[in-house]
Amino acid sequence: MSWLYIALLALAVAVVAAAEWPRFEERFGAETRRRRERARRKSAFRVVTNDSDDFAASVERDLANLPTIDETERR
Repeated sequence: MSWLYIALLALAVAVVAAAEWPRFEERFGAETRRRRERARRKSAFRVVTNDSDDFAASVERDLANLPTIDETERR
């Protein structure tokens, strides 16, 4: 095989790779990797159901424990 045939073969491989680059990028690109990782993280999420009465009681308890300043103490 001569160097001309090797150069033509390399050029043909480069042309095919350039023509198929968008498809490679779509399948193996960084954006696709981020999208897959995000989908994997989102699949681990779960909906937490909680009794709203417990939440309301917790908020009221927290508000009752907050320190307050009387109007006379402010001045």
